Amino acid sequence: MSNWTEYLASHGARFHMDEATQVEDFGRVLTASDLAAGFVAPVTDLGLIAVDGEDAARFLHSQLTNDVEHLGTNEARLAGFCTPKGRLQATFLMWRDGEGTVWLQLPRAIQAPLQKRLSMFVMRSKAKLRDATEEEAVAAVIGVGGAKGEAALRAQGFELPGAPNAVVQGERGTVIRLADAFGAPRFLWIASAQAAEAALPALAAQLALGGNAAWQLAAIHAGVPQVTAATQEQFVPQMINLELLGGVNFKKGCYPGQEIVARSQYLGKLKRRTALASVDNAAARAGDEVFSSADPEQPCGMVVNAAPNGAGGADLLVEMKLAALAEEVHLGSAAGAPLRFLPMPYPLDALEL
Repeated sequence: MSNWTEYLASHGARFHMDEATQVEDFGRVLTASDLAAGFVAPVTDLGLIAVDGEDAARFLHSQLTNDVEHLGTNEARLAGFCTPKGRLQATFLMWRDGEGTVWLQLPRAIQAPLQKRLSMFVMRSKAKLRDATEEEAVAAVIGVGGAKGEAALRAQGFELPGAPNAVVQGERGTVIRLADAFGAPRFLWIASAQAAEAALPALAAQLALGGNAAWQLAAIHAGVPQVTAATQEQFVPQMINLELLGGVNFKKGCYPGQEIVARSQYLGKLKRRTALASVDNAAARAGDEVFSSADPEQPCGMVVNAAPNGAGGADLLVEMKLAALAEEVHLGSAAGAPLRFLPMPYPLDALEL
């Protein structure tokens, strides 16, 4: 364990049995109502790639689905890394600091192979990728959200970004405002373990304390998907709403899979999107298939992300045929637990994919 995870363990964090970095909760699985009221969640299952060098932004611009060359130090963006066939190998949250370093945040479980694969394309570019996950200045990641979240951070003296995708960087670290969930802002604070340890007790005294599962549940309710090991190379970006979230720039130059992604935007055939749902099965996982009762022999979609909802089940982001939203959809098979679809926080326009 790192010093940060050792600190969390000493304060009651419960870790996944097989992976010491996976802090699931602090003794209680938070519900959507808990998150809506206000929560703080140390996040330990996300890795961080730092890309340095005078060609760092130009190199990434040629590899990712979004504009990196014009990324300012006061903004964050989502982006994807595709295969030549346009299938997502990873999705990132990215931002840039005043020194020119571009930071890419993604699931720790897929970081090493993705970093290695990206590095293969550096060639003569003056860019270098490194694993920064446990570097002292960025070793701690804390998510905050819900109705009381912003006030709790301000009470601790934080300067906060005023709009989604805005960034504030300073002596206490980096604070990124993400897409809202439950009608309230979500903030991600990346800091040193020392700074996080000093602030966490006061935040936990005002907000419900959760772990990775709570942060994942909040992201699901914000409608923000993340490609994981179970779903790599399963989706073109539009299938998981990435362009609706600003994660695809159709005016930038070429990148792997760009032709397929652009063609899917304008010339595709199947109407598919990612929707929010709940299911009475806490074992639901990313990669699980879902089936419509109208066509029970073949899957109509796949779970993109899942998190326990504190009510004995799980809440999901599910990539699927839009037509199936009006049908009975079940997890795992046509005889599996039924999905209950919930309102998305943004409109799902029908796209010919």
